[in-house]
Amino acid sequence: MPRRLFTEEHQIFRESFRKFLEKEVIPFLDKWEHDKIVPKDVWMKMGESGFLCPWLEEKYGGSNAGYEYSVVINEELSFVGATGLMAGLHSDIIVPYIHSFGNEEQKKRWLPGCASGNIITAVAMTEPGTGSDLAAIRTTAVKDGKDYVINGQKTFISNGINCDLVIVAVKTDTKAEPPFKGISLLCVEAGTPGFEKGRKLDKMGFHSQDTAELNFVDCRVPVANLLGEEGQGFFYLMKKLQGERLVTSIMAQSMAEAMLQMTIKYSRERTIFGKPISSFQHNTFKIVEMATEIELGRTFLDSLICDYIAGEDIVMKVSMAKAWIPEMANRVAYQCVQLHGGYGYMEEYPICRFALDARVIPIFAGTTEVMKVIVGKMMGL
Repeated sequence: MPRRLFTEEHQIFRESFRKFLEKEVIPFLDKWEHDKIVPKDVWMKMGESGFLCPWLEEKYGGSNAGYEYSVVINEELSFVGATGLMAGLHSDIIVPYIHSFGNEEQKKRWLPGCASGNIITAVAMTEPGTGSDLAAIRTTAVKDGKDYVINGQKTFISNGINCDLVIVAVKTDTKAEPPFKGISLLCVEAGTPGFEKGRKLDKMGFHSQDTAELNFVDCRVPVANLLGEEGQGFFYLMKKLQGERLVTSIMAQSMAEAMLQMTIKYSRERTIFGKPISSFQHNTFKIVEMATEIELGRTFLDSLICDYIAGEDIVMKVSMAKAWIPEMANRVAYQCVQLHGGYGYMEEYPICRFALDARVIPIFAGTTEVMKVIVGKMMGL
């Protein structure tokens, strides 16, 4: 069905990006899954074609395009199962930190590379003992002359191996009350002495996405690498989490749509007792129920995207979306694997990979449970 969110220009852009995926991404997905990383040259090709940070102003290497173009990119990547190529994380979650809170010198220094693919970004918040409770981070940054000296460890960092620039959440004031007022954001470039990319983590899914541990041992970075103001890092993170949760909801929704489409095709072609699997009433009902939930998710999500583009406060609704849509995608994954039977458990079938990849989405960018806590508080519960 036509979506009011998009114009003919957006559709032309979508077709162009699909052709790019068919040539540069889809043929290599199996290899990337095996190698457990996406080659950096693919990021360069994305940048050369204008598919990274399309919303950036032209002076920083972008196209000054609307957020709708980012939506198209995130949808299409997720629809084909290219979860390892986390362009949405880079373009629509991390780079906006630099664009919103960086000074002009920082923007000129890093943004053009972010748009071209020369700079791949990561954001380091989670620590071995700290996840959703950001105020409890232990990584410190002590000012020493014209430098900050960073010590600590981060984990579950997406793009951790490939990253050229990582935004690190640190404690610049360990005595601040409340503790979140002591958090700042520092930009650390790959190759900085004391910054070590640790082991690449093995995961249930998202195999081609390089998730890693990052270690900082007496890592010195210039004071000029402070993003925004000291002590404001927690507030910056909270402001940008709306966009992060929207991107992950878009990812989950597109994956659900892809899983349903491949399952309908399979269940029409696969027969049992001389009849297509889809023709059995129980299975028909399963497919109809999934299609209904997916349609509900799409309607809610598109309205949410429109609100976001209009600059409205979407904290409550995006928290609802992040709590519901990824869980819906996992319900769809379960039923689709079941309808594929034994083949659904084979990694050579896309549904298996999609099901494994979908499982983490209710966890990252704030767990389902944390989203419900946020909504509950906003409802005065």
